[in-house]
Amino acid sequence: MKKKIVKTFLCSVMLLGGMVIKAQAQKIILNREVTTADGDKLLLGRQSLDKFYTEPYQTWYNEEHDAYVVDQELIKQLRRHKLNTFKIKAFVGTWCEDSHREFPRLVRILESAHYPIKNLEITAVSEKFESPDGQEVLNHISKIPTFIFYKYGREIGRITEAPQSGFLEKDMLDIVTRISKVKVKKEKVKKERIRKTKKNRKNKTSDVE
Repeated sequence: MKKKIVKTFLCSVMLLGGMVIKAQAQKIILNREVTTADGDKLLLGRQSLDKFYTEPYQTWYNEEHDAYVVDQELIKQLRRHKLNTFKIKAFVGTWCEDSHREFPRLVRILESAHYPIKNLEITAVSEKFESPDGQEVLNHISKIPTFIFYKYGREIGRITEAPQSGFLEKDMLDIVTRISKVKVKKEKVKKERIRKTKKNRKNKTSDVE
């Protein structure tokens, strides 16, 4: 009897947990738009790229996107280092001049590198750096725009406000090549360990003889 009660209780907990998760997922509203007290329109929360092709956003978006000339050599290197396997989160403010400059450039670069735009997660924040689902808190956003690059579910690097090198492609390449550099370093350590092991075995064999 006790086992039956416990089993029923666990099933109820699992069902309730599933309902909570489902409810949380349903809270995400795509392409939310708000109007300020001054009558200005702002995007807030999770956005699709299509929303930036509508007014009043497409004016500044199209201007910067179409005018930006990408560095084709860096694009080739980004593709070589498999940029398309990274997940990217972009936190922007449609009220922010830095976002007006860097976000369209980011998209232009991603398009040139044949990056799957479905892997680009866009979140628009208010002038107080807030969004409806609190993603800015979870991702420690203190500056706008912020572009975060993930690999294997782990943050590899981020670009905030403006690229440090002066070129967005260059900063992106510095981030995506960190994985390759780590792999090369691990491989060198492994080879060195094998070399030392072989040397120690050889020395022991010589001592026995």
